[in-house]
Amino acid sequence: MAEQTSPTPLLETPLADTHRALGGKLVDFGGWAMPVNYGSQIEEHHQVRRHAGMFDVSHMTVVDVTGTGAKAYLQYLLANDVAKLTQLGKALYSGMLNHEGGVVDDLIVYLTDFGYRLVVNCGTRAKDLAWMATIAEGFTVEIHERPELAMIAVQGPKARALVAQVLNNPALLDLGIFVGQPLSGAHANWFVARTGYTGEDGFEIMLPGEQAVAFWQALQAAGVSPCGLGARDTLRLEAGMNLYGHEMDDTVSPLAANMGWTIAWAPAERDFIGRAALEAQRAAQKAAGTDKLVGLALKGRGVLRADYPVIIQGTERQGVITSGTFSPTLGYSIALARIPTGSGTEVGAKAAVLIRNSPVEVEIVKPCFVRLGQPV
Repeated sequence: MAEQTSPTPLLETPLADTHRALGGKLVDFGGWAMPVNYGSQIEEHHQVRRHAGMFDVSHMTVVDVTGTGAKAYLQYLLANDVAKLTQLGKALYSGMLNHEGGVVDDLIVYLTDFGYRLVVNCGTRAKDLAWMATIAEGFTVEIHERPELAMIAVQGPKARALVAQVLNNPALLDLGIFVGQPLSGAHANWFVARTGYTGEDGFEIMLPGEQAVAFWQALQAAGVSPCGLGARDTLRLEAGMNLYGHEMDDTVSPLAANMGWTIAWAPAERDFIGRAALEAQRAAQKAAGTDKLVGLALKGRGVLRADYPVIIQGTERQGVITSGTFSPTLGYSIALARIPTGSGTEVGAKAAVLIRNSPVEVEIVKPCFVRLGQPV
């Protein structure tokens, strides 16, 4: 009889027992036991849009990059240019590409007083760290993963005020958009950034794991609602924000994922991984056979889901929905879709989505639906 092996146990964040005590439904997310919701996912979604919600995102991977060659290394590693970061704490969103121009991962990088801090996705952690180590050869640079840090995102129109209240730090209200700041004193080794993944204002706070439970409980006592990854997904989709493995991956160019704005083409002499491939793709971008990312709106009955085919009138090539859901804010179904470029694909045009092999008419819209609680 063959020996049976038990499945690999899921990793847990410092807040796992807190989620269980709150009735959180834990699911496997990238190898981590994470709460998908605590009851009503739609109500959690509305709390973020209308007041303030918090998410445990401690499964994200924090990586510090130091050394005299750190800037040159990141200028080669990333499609966006860290030379833009001239203010301590300033953040930059970028793709980390392979030589073919595919997206190894998307990430945020901050300029710090010790070098740079990157936050990458949990599901791509192993390949990201391996790729970063490979590219680091030849640079005077050190790469430090920070697994001892937890991360809590507080998002919504009241989020910043409530975080400043809980931390007794009104100066945080002056923190600029896409800027992070280290704290001191009782909050030494904390890093607060005005960033997020919901289309709302708020903070993402990195802190020592052993202090995460007390901070979470203090936020909840102040009126911040615990929210799961289900609401985080509907919020990011309403905001038109990409999800790795859906809108982009190792085989998808940022030019086909509405990430062209994250590519720093100037200065022309800066070489970065994937540049030659992207330049060739850009030259052919308007030709038949290239793809782009658009939004779809279905205001009638039905729900758009990932992998549903998209039919564009006048072309034999099909598109595909990369992410789709019912929008709690708008009250109808929305999606992001990768479709072939060409006539009939402009904003306002009609297309068809095959739902259970039946065509349903949708409207092509900009790939952003809701920002700061309002339809775009």
